Amino acid sequence: MTDIPDAKHVREHASVLMRSERRLLIWIAQRLPDQITPDHLSSLGLLAMLLAGLAFWASQWEPLALLVVVAALALNWFGDSLDGTLARVRNRQRPRYGFYVDHVIDVAGTLFLLGGLALSGHMTPLIALGVLIAYLMVCAESYLAAHTIGVFRMAHLGIGPTELRILLAAGSLFLLFKTTVPLGGLGRFLLFDIGGICAIAALAVTFIVSAVRNTFRLYREETIR
Repeated sequence: MTDIPDAKHVREHASVLMRSERRLLIWIAQRLPDQITPDHLSSLGLLAMLLAGLAFWASQWEPLALLVVVAALALNWFGDSLDGTLARVRNRQRPRYGFYVDHVIDVAGTLFLLGGLALSGHMTPLIALGVLIAYLMVCAESYLAAHTIGVFRMAHLGIGPTELRILLAAGSLFLLFKTTVPLGGLGRFLLFDIGGICAIAALAVTFIVSAVRNTFRLYREETIR
């Protein structure tokens, strides 16, 4: 039987926009009506990712559905980023529940988003699957590190969830004008295929670096003498 984590880990969030975003989130949380709870915001974040996936799927027939993708990503930011802040501002934290639900929603939401992209024609299904696999590997390593080392990293190389949403929204808007881009003398390729390959490479490097670093740290801390 495995130990049950107590969620008493340190959240390490060193993204480019972290400080400005934190101030904004606290400002919003302090002004939300009491009727709105962190669970409402978490549900909004999940539904927004489902909406984004459906909008990507629909964009193969109606390109303006890409505007819905951008709006859905904004809603996802509002719900997913604000739920924990609201709980902390109101001093109503539920660490294990919050950690578990938040990251189950992240995994499900990413599946919805990449599923919609794979069906949209804007990303080759095999590349979408590769991004999903690489993302899940990084998630698994992060959750294991939170349990064994007590540090949960929310950003890598200055890029966190908010920065990724901005990049995805910018790419979605670009699709309104061009769906393919030239790549040297190799011809034209789907914009999101190039982005997906870059994402797979970045996630693979993140996984390897984090896994090696944490393995050596645990080895040093638990060396048998």
